[in-house]
Amino acid sequence: MNSGDIRKKFLDFFEKRVHSVVPSASLVPEGDPSVLFTTAGMQQFKPYYLGKKDAMVDFGTLNTVSIQKCVRTSDIDEVGDESHLTFFEMLGNFSFGGYFKEEAIKYGYEFITQEMKLSVDYVSVFGGEGDLPADTESERIWKSIEPNIKIKRAGRADNFWGPTGDEGPCGPTTEIYVRGLEIWNIVFNEHYQSKDKTLTKLPTPGVDTGMGLERLVMVLQKKENIFETDLFSPLDVNNLPSIMSETVRRIMLDHGRAITFLVSDGVKPSNVDRGYILRRLMRRMMAHFHKSARGPFKASDVTDLDFVDIENLLERVVDNYRHFYPELDKEKVLKIFREENSKFKTAINRGLRELKKLNTLDAKAAFKLFESYGLTFEIIKDFGGEKAVSLSRDDFDAEFKKHQEISRAGAEQKFKGGLAGHSETEIKYHTTTHLLHQALHDIFGSHVVQKGSNITPERLRFDFSHPQKMTDEEKRKVEEIVNQKIRESLPVQSVVLPRDEAEKTGAHHFFGEKYGDKVSIYFIGRDLASAYSKEFCGGPHVKNTSELGVFKIIKEEAVAAGVRRIKATLSGVQ
Repeated sequence: MNSGDIRKKFLDFFEKRVHSVVPSASLVPEGDPSVLFTTAGMQQFKPYYLGKKDAMVDFGTLNTVSIQKCVRTSDIDEVGDESHLTFFEMLGNFSFGGYFKEEAIKYGYEFITQEMKLSVDYVSVFGGEGDLPADTESERIWKSIEPNIKIKRAGRADNFWGPTGDEGPCGPTTEIYVRGLEIWNIVFNEHYQSKDKTLTKLPTPGVDTGMGLERLVMVLQKKENIFETDLFSPLDVNNLPSIMSETVRRIMLDHGRAITFLVSDGVKPSNVDRGYILRRLMRRMMAHFHKSARGPFKASDVTDLDFVDIENLLERVVDNYRHFYPELDKEKVLKIFREENSKFKTAINRGLRELKKLNTLDAKAAFKLFESYGLTFEIIKDFGGEKAVSLSRDDFDAEFKKHQEISRAGAEQKFKGGLAGHSETEIKYHTTTHLLHQALHDIFGSHVVQKGSNITPERLRFDFSHPQKMTDEEKRKVEEIVNQKIRESLPVQSVVLPRDEAEKTGAHHFFGEKYGDKVSIYFIGRDLASAYSKEFCGGPHVKNTSELGVFKIIKEEAVAAGVRRIKATLSGVQ
């Protein structure tokens, strides 16, 4: 069974059981500043577990199913063995009060044994820990399905999942093992974990499951490791150099997938946050490729680095996955990679000169090379030679974390009461989405409803309800309206009102979302009554539209039936 068949069987199975099929969310999480990337299928559904959004309103059912693209960065240095990945796909079914333990366990067992024709080795359940009781209900359900099934109990470290980020839904899990591997993790979201690690019961418990596609494909295709499956084999058909070691080949394949998906979702290389991870992946590929194909770096040859094999690999990733992920953009991926390749050459040459001047190379000095010249840890180790023998990844990461905390503290002081860690550029884009939203209302009318947004330091993305493609004239008019409001230097202000009173102001808000007794309205104009734009929003925002620069729509496209997406930039923004 090939990977495409498995994806289809999974979605069809749950769609027949009253689940709404929901597309993968972006790898850049929307509205969740606590995490850099989407690491699990449940992340886009957090508001539904918490009762902030209504699944019946948005999906027509309390149950959903998705295949979510994910990136996890904790094991980048481990990639190259038989199991670690940075990019992977997660199959998942979810319920927000529609069903709970019995149905979730039965669905899992039925899909594995009947649809996939696999035998279950054993299952695990939460055995209790501290004040949290053992999950005897799941144990009873498993025995009712298969009386002789082998059940293992484990504590919180193994059979209690979540939350993603600093806080969120979490709960006990039951796991399905096939051929000695954990195949499926079924989470029962019964609790909410706060930032101080305390747990409170959720008013409506929910189901959150995750099954790694790569691992499932490996088992079904009877391969020794994930890199032998059809998710990877088409990416490496007599293309990577034959002298390349198996470890380096796996690094190339994994990082190539991650880079392609990250760039297609709007991430660009930089020295902070998401951009830092992308830069680290790109330069790690370049370093390993060069070392494998040509030996250690030398000052005489770094200006002649040729990574056409990497470019070919990135193109094959797009070709192999675009049928399921149409957002993959080959031209964009190659453009960003080539730009980073150019910067990489410059960084190595400039950084090498500085490195030669150093007598010792500790974590602080290494981080300064990274901060000043963009040299990643791997490159510094490769160039450092004897000086870098005692330099460790842990010490380097600790120095990096210390720098991030200083930067974050500065941001919190500057934007007190706002979203900590968001850059000035992101705040400008956030304010611009308010102007864009109202401009779309001006052009198309009241049927325009915001369906989502995503902000990066490079652009804004805004999804809205509209039945057809925008014409060039309509896009031009929207740009004119937004830029006119920027030129008018309108103040951006906020007010907190009782919810009923706030709704009467006509401020835009998500009708499916449940708000508190009091809500914050940000409005753009001299006063609330005459404001050009007003929305329920927590901020932060700029103080005046004159700070925003020039607004330009760079892309308009469909993302679902009746839903359009605009991507736009601000020029003149640092």
